[in-house]
Amino acid sequence: MSNSNKIRAIIIDPAVPERLVIREVEPPVALPNEVIVKVAAFSLNRGEVRRSLTAEAGWRPGWDFAGTIETEAKDGSGLPVGTRVVGFLPAGAWAEKVAVPTHALAPLPDAVEFKVAATLPVAGLTALLSLERGGLLLDRSVLITGASGGVGYFASQLAAEAGAIVTAQVRHPELVEFVKAAKADRVIVGDQFDQYAPYDLVLDSVGGEVLPKALEQLSSDGTYVLFGATAGANITFNASRFYGKGGLSLYGFILFHELKKQPAAVGLARLVKLVANGSLVPHIDVEAPWSEVAQVSHQLNDRQFLGKAVLHIEP
Repeated sequence: MSNSNKIRAIIIDPAVPERLVIREVEPPVALPNEVIVKVAAFSLNRGEVRRSLTAEAGWRPGWDFAGTIETEAKDGSGLPVGTRVVGFLPAGAWAEKVAVPTHALAPLPDAVEFKVAATLPVAGLTALLSLERGGLLLDRSVLITGASGGVGYFASQLAAEAGAIVTAQVRHPELVEFVKAAKADRVIVGDQFDQYAPYDLVLDSVGGEVLPKALEQLSSDGTYVLFGATAGANITFNASRFYGKGGLSLYGFILFHELKKQPAAVGLARLVKLVANGSLVPHIDVEAPWSEVAQVSHQLNDRQFLGKAVLHIEP
């Protein structure tokens, strides 16, 4: 840090070809219910990376982070100084220090590394809260489309932990063993979903032609959770087959909305506990210093790797 009154953060600079650059900015100022966290590592998500391609100058990306509390909350609501934590912010997490509401943090045991914890907030919470839409999952059939993605990889493990019968859908045969490592009981390559139907719960990040095909394979009173549409957002499906089966639900999921109903701290604490006892194992494919954020973001957007990418903040 060249100036003791500044911190470094990643911001958008349209004048630079890569757009993502490290610059000195003003240090965070905490509200009474916020702590200051010194960030050790953060992970990248495709949503924030895509927004960085068109965001205005000065915008600061970043959702997932892990680090250590440096300043306690003035209202006494948070954890003490020195506590290792994982947290979520709606923006600006890619920085040396961040101000974070105490309800958006969970403590980390020493056994959980910062790099592992940093993968949890967006992908882990999306998987966890999406699965909760299906209620009790013991012995119920769950289909997860795009299962090799960050959310899908977590969702397969979490559903299996809850006792579900997990069917993972992938696009290519070479991904079969990858999703089997995430505890999938069965794997579908392509979009022929009838072989293991019906499904009590479907988690879909693909949309496009996958949605109408998978939607028809729901059991009565089944739930379809849509949280992405990587294969296309304009979708047509047979409405009579949907309502005619009886009790089907199509739920639009976006994490920012869900966290208005349940603070991030609640889900993060559950995810951390599962990681600590070995029930949930994140897959980190790329680790790099944060100075390589533009390069790694490009690789993520181009789907050059499968698992999560974690960047470490250099001293």
